[in-house]
Amino acid sequence: MRYSVRQVADFAGVSVRTLHHYDRTGLLTPQGRSRAGYRLYDDADLARLQQILFYRALGFPLDEIAAVLTDPQANALDRLRARQRQLTEEIARLQRLVEVAERAIEVQQTGVSLTPEERFDVFGGIAFDLSYATEARLKWADSPGQREAMARAGSHSKEDWRRLMAEAADWRTALLDAFDAGEPADGERAMDLAEEHRRHITRWFTDCPPAMHRRVADDFVADPRAFALVVPVAEQRPGLAAYLCEAVHHNAARVPGEEHP
Repeated sequence: MRYSVRQVADFAGVSVRTLHHYDRTGLLTPQGRSRAGYRLYDDADLARLQQILFYRALGFPLDEIAAVLTDPQANALDRLRARQRQLTEEIARLQRLVEVAERAIEVQQTGVSLTPEERFDVFGGIAFDLSYATEARLKWADSPGQREAMARAGSHSKEDWRRLMAEAADWRTALLDAFDAGEPADGERAMDLAEEHRRHITRWFTDCPPAMHRRVADDFVADPRAFALVVPVAEQRPGLAAYLCEAVHHNAARVPGEEHP
């Protein structure tokens, strides 16, 4: 059975113009012609077209496809392996771009409206995993406290962030000193540091009552990304997240009107 160029174009999903181009270049010249001189394709032509479309889908240029199909010495397997390597590299490159795009989205969702230069100036080498902040934003999307925290974060100026980060750095130094000195988590010094952290959140982001502070501290133990927002990985010690979490819980219990859950 033979098929017209329009029939082949329709069931192969290509344009008539493409088939004409394949004919002109010798890549796919149909075996038959109608009495009126129109192209007619037989089963062998369709099999060749299927091969052409296969290689095109893999990104092979037409001249390379022609070499594979017409030269018996052409090593199609080597060409396919080479193309596989190229596609693998391209997938890796695109994945990196996806990760960059995701990180850009995460940064925007945190509400921190600083330029890249300002971010580096304020945060320095501290590399927060903002995916945690994004997940928290989605998780607590209906929480008035979360909305307030995002709104206030977005309204902070560069100088606000500079003061905030300096305050956090001083607190972090004191926390590490207490931990390294072996101060107990239920001791006054550790609990005072926990209270200072709670007030830091209230001062810069949203009201943080002790019950809420306990949930925040629980995340420090459950998710390393959460704790990295407080203590960068390079400064962390084994057991420090649990130590701070315990201090927060003890501090919450000593606040008037607050009890252990």
